[in-house]
Amino acid sequence: MARILAFDYGTKRIGIAVTDPLQIIATGLDTVHPKDAIEYVKKYLLTEQVEAFVLGDPKQMDGTDSDSKQHVKGFSTLLKKAFPAIPQHWVDERFTSKLAHQTIMQSGLKKMDRRDKDRVDTIAATIILQYFMETNRL
Repeated sequence: MARILAFDYGTKRIGIAVTDPLQIIATGLDTVHPKDAIEYVKKYLLTEQVEAFVLGDPKQMDGTDSDSKQHVKGFSTLLKKAFPAIPQHWVDERFTSKLAHQTIMQSGLKKMDRRDKDRVDTIAATIILQYFMETNRL
């Protein structure tokens, strides 16, 4: 089996998570600047097989699209152009940043380490990927 990559898109940072080859475990991979994301994925694909991308779908509490949806759509378009054979899936990302903060708080990290925004974005991407995996098991 191939891996699945998930993205928690932000205009300053994109958190990236990945599954293991058997698609059992989701793990935080990295955080990159949006302008570097496509190149990062290209380099990753030189050594790993990826069968799908999962993107966090930013929504308001009432289920309507949030203002940041346009940015994620733009990123989705770039992914489609660069990797047309890899399908994309969207997952509601409401509460993922809050869950990521809670996870960090419970981890026992020092206060300065808990403020690391890269870590929050990577954990949020991991939560998005884990949710995708749980809801798409056969």
